[in-house]
Amino acid sequence: MNANPLHLGCPHCGATNRLPAARIDEAPTCGRCGKELLQGQPLELTDGDFDAVVAATKLPVLVDFWAPWCGPCRMMAPAFEQAGRQLNGRALLVKVNSDDNPGLSARFGIRSIPTLVRLDQGRETRRQSGAVPAGAIVTLAGG
Repeated sequence: MNANPLHLGCPHCGATNRLPAARIDEAPTCGRCGKELLQGQPLELTDGDFDAVVAATKLPVLVDFWAPWCGPCRMMAPAFEQAGRQLNGRALLVKVNSDDNPGLSARFGIRSIPTLVRLDQGRETRRQSGAVPAGAIVTLAGG
């Protein structure tokens, strides 16, 4: 069991839900309103919870390394969210703020942002640097 559970905000009622990383593939629902929590929305991960989530999911994981000050990152964000909706249940899309999570940035050798990294069972299988449209994100994730 993950000692630090994920805290997911419900997009419907705003309630914060605690979820063990091991349940990420189970289409988790809100404890207050009962509606689906992820709905294909990218999940924000940190140095502290990244490994637990990646280890728990059987789905391909597509990581968007980004930073708030990065113009191309902000321009690609809506495309990443759109791709997440298209890939719901087929891939897990996650975002990692490279400034706030230097451990992950160093581990994956992030030299420029945005950079997308696809992981299969925790192993990197593909990488794409630079902003890309939703269709290219879906293709990269294997959808």
